[in-house]
Amino acid sequence: MSVPLLKIGAVLSTMAMVTNWMSQTLPSLVGLNSTVSRAGSSEKITLFQSPEEGWQLYTSAQAPDGKCICTAVIPAQSTCARDGRSRELRQLMEKVQNVSQSMEVLELRTFRDLQYVRSMETLMRSLDARLRAADGSVSAKSFQELKDRMTELLPLSSVLEQYKADTRTIVRLREEVRNLSSSLAAIQEEMGAYGYEDLQQRVMALEARLHACAQKLGCGKLTGVSNPITIRAMGSRFGSWMTDTMAPSADSRVWYMDGYYKGRRVLEFRTLGDFIKGQNFIQHLLPQPWAGTGHVVYNGSLFYNKYQSNVVVKYHFRSRSVLVQRSLPGAGYNNTFPYSWGGFSDMDFMVDESGLWAVYTTNQNAGNIVVSRLDPHTLEVVRSWDTGYPKRSAGEAFMICGVLYVTNSHLAGAKVYFAYFTNTSSYEYTDVPFHNQYSHISMLDYNPRERALYTWNNGHQVLYNVTLFHVISTAGDP
Repeated sequence: MSVPLLKIGAVLSTMAMVTNWMSQTLPSLVGLNSTVSRAGSSEKITLFQSPEEGWQLYTSAQAPDGKCICTAVIPAQSTCARDGRSRELRQLMEKVQNVSQSMEVLELRTFRDLQYVRSMETLMRSLDARLRAADGSVSAKSFQELKDRMTELLPLSSVLEQYKADTRTIVRLREEVRNLSSSLAAIQEEMGAYGYEDLQQRVMALEARLHACAQKLGCGKLTGVSNPITIRAMGSRFGSWMTDTMAPSADSRVWYMDGYYKGRRVLEFRTLGDFIKGQNFIQHLLPQPWAGTGHVVYNGSLFYNKYQSNVVVKYHFRSRSVLVQRSLPGAGYNNTFPYSWGGFSDMDFMVDESGLWAVYTTNQNAGNIVVSRLDPHTLEVVRSWDTGYPKRSAGEAFMICGVLYVTNSHLAGAKVYFAYFTNTSSYEYTDVPFHNQYSHISMLDYNPRERALYTWNNGHQVLYNVTLFHVISTAGDP
């Protein structure tokens, strides 16, 4: 009986090893803070510990067929670097596969051993019955020897029962390993745990397509303006505030200029949050006062109209100096051709996806709005367009993708009423609702980096999101 006992001991030892691995090694390897949803369960997969580690969705647009077009942001860290969790997942998958194969072999061996155990159990019971029946038909010595041997085999009965129970445990463990393997495969698919070279190629291709998609989505026709989002109530009735349209996304500085004439003080807040709280700011004192509220910050410099002149000033914040200033030929100033609200708003500077613009009026154009593309380095006029729209009838104006949009009033009930397309030198009348919450807009400008309208509305600093209609050609896309 020593051979069966050794075989049973080996099987039980293997089972103990598997059980110990399942209870100790597995939880430590699944250091992914992950649970996998199963049918009828509310569990969820959580693959990343913080949003910064995952891919993010930051904007979307809607195509005419109703499909949602989204732009993804790749995490700042290199996706190809493959953090520790991905390596742990790959190692875990390999170990689970190895254990699964081992348990298949173990199950086969266990099945054969179980057949042997069952035959041994039957033999033991038969032997016990024969001993009981032969109590008087054998010699006392032979009977005692058989009885002693039977006594030695009695402990094996409980071992056999335990072995049958452990066999059922092995079957359950096999199912658990299979379930675990399926769950890990789902996590692996969700995380995109491909080989390094494969992943690198996928990321590079995706980055190229995202870049192309962002360029395609960069411009479009204005079809809607959101409800206003009030950021802060600060300052007088008239003024301007803005961010740098050319700054990287991490740079969220805000510039604040209260008043519409003779002002020289510009406040620079470190972040939008600081602007809201009125903290962490520095002050710039301009060498020459401004006129109007049509200022713009572009690539680290402030562009504004010098008070009582048609001079454009480019002031560099870092060096605290004027880099260049130049007269805008024929441009009206000093409330000669302002917007409908007045306020020395003769000259309005704007930035869109294509660069720096000036909106103004000349006597030669009979008071109609002129749009000029400016060289941001020299302030020379690159090209001009006569829109034919009277400036005094305009509430405010802004540029998006080379198109000048004009509101019909600065008061309540205003709408985006007119659009001039510089690429075709044509115009059309529009009807885009524009909710003027505080009833008096004295500054309205578009920021292409954030795709938002910045407004100064009766002492309130307000943002509007815009909806642009995109016609996207998919020719050549895979």
